[in-house]
Amino acid sequence: MSGDLGLRRPALLGWLRLMRVHQKVNRASGEQLKGWDLSLAQFDVLAHVGATEGISQQELADSLLVTKGNVCQLLDRMEGRGLILRRQEGRAKRLFLTEEGRKLFDEAVPAQQTMIAERFSVLSEEEQSQLYELLRKFDRALDAI
Repeated sequence: MSGDLGLRRPALLGWLRLMRVHQKVNRASGEQLKGWDLSLAQFDVLAHVGATEGISQQELADSLLVTKGNVCQLLDRMEGRGLILRRQEGRAKRLFLTEEGRKLFDEAVPAQQTMIAERFSVLSEEEQSQLYELLRKFDRALDAI
C-alpha cells in the first residue's frame, strides 16, 4: 500500500504527465519537420539564428536544447547544407542564415508555431499563460539547485 501512495503524489503524476505531453508534441514536431529534412535540434538552431542574426556560436550553445558537444556537428551539417554561415569576428564565431536558410526559416518557423498553437488550443489563453508561468518558475528553481 505504501508503494501505491508514491504513485499518487502530485509531483510524480505531474512529471509523468509532462513527459507524456512532451513526447506527443515532440513526435508531432518531428513528423512535421521531416518535410523540410530538419531534426528538432536543427530546427532549434534555425529558429535561434534566424531570430538573432549574428549570435555567437557560444551564445547559441548556451541556449540550445542539445548538449554543447553536439553544437559543432550540428552547425557543420547545417553549414554543409548551405543553411548557415559562420564568420569569425574577433574571438567569436558569429552565425548567420544564408539565403536558403532564410527561406527555410520563413517557411518552417511559422508552420511550427501554427502546429504548436493548435496543440495548445485546448487551453484558453489565460491557461496557456498560467502554464508558461508555472513552467518558467519550475525551470528557474531547477537552475538554482
